[in-house]
Amino acid sequence: MMADTILRQTIIMLMLIMVGVFCSKAKLISNDTNKQLSGFVLQVVNPAMIFMSYQTDYRSELVEGLILSFAFSVGAFVVMIAVSYLLIRRKDGRDTEIERFSAIYSNCGFMGIPLVSSLFGMEGVFYLTAFITVFNIFVWTHGIIMLSGEKDMKKVVKVFYSPTMIAIALGLITFFLRLRLPSVPARAVNYIAELNTPLAMIVSGVTIAGTSLVRLLKKPSVYYVCFLRLLLIPAVISALIAIPDVNYKVRMTVIVAAAAPPAAMCTLQCIRYGKNSLYSSEIFAFGTILSVISLPLTVRLAEYLTKLIGRHC
Repeated sequence: MMADTILRQTIIMLMLIMVGVFCSKAKLISNDTNKQLSGFVLQVVNPAMIFMSYQTDYRSELVEGLILSFAFSVGAFVVMIAVSYLLIRRKDGRDTEIERFSAIYSNCGFMGIPLVSSLFGMEGVFYLTAFITVFNIFVWTHGIIMLSGEKDMKKVVKVFYSPTMIAIALGLITFFLRLRLPSVPARAVNYIAELNTPLAMIVSGVTIAGTSLVRLLKKPSVYYVCFLRLLLIPAVISALIAIPDVNYKVRMTVIVAAAAPPAAMCTLQCIRYGKNSLYSSEIFAFGTILSVISLPLTVRLAEYLTKLIGRHC
């Protein structure tokens, strides 16, 4: 079953995360080095994998699936924003913006790509690019404005010049024009793309090593935010798009991306804007660990809802 595949993959990713924790504790990877590795994954490895997902034969069903994925992704973000604003109320002494950001924005690149790739191969990554595109648009507009309180349209425009968005644009062009890389450069880019899972998880492990798990276990707010991000929001989205006759791979890709743990970007942006980066890193760490359990549960729920609705249609 698909949930079993997700469970195996998340266990593998947890083991890779522990390698990152070990490397941090053994001082093999410093925080500065980890930031550089994170930048390498985001700006080189992820774009390489995204671009290669478009190096496939043109098929009309792929185009239809991509359009559907865009529609589902926009709907998913509307739901995530609505639920987080409804259930995370502003209170004195509460880091409301950090909690909302963590509840809305998932680690769809770091965690989503390897998970979807393990389920559906490059076709899944192909559909996932729609979610990543919508994620980038929302996070650099709504997300940054919410977290920083600033409305800087220059930063919004810059998102379209990011390596990820450039990789998506180039990938779409080569896909629709049916252009393929020669075998030698294609293999070279594939080697880079294959670094995604191990490097992304090791970077996450080093980040987690910098937090105190004992201290965060005493914070009820961390449990609450992780409950919203990992269980409630994915369950709502799964119920809303559990349509039996609609492309199964597209639906599950969007659900997995929406069910991924809190985005690492929250911590990076908190550092940038002088917010409580320790708190955001605690949510990220706890959410990443708990996702080993929550992701298979979400997939199993989505499968069950699809069958249930299918029987009554």
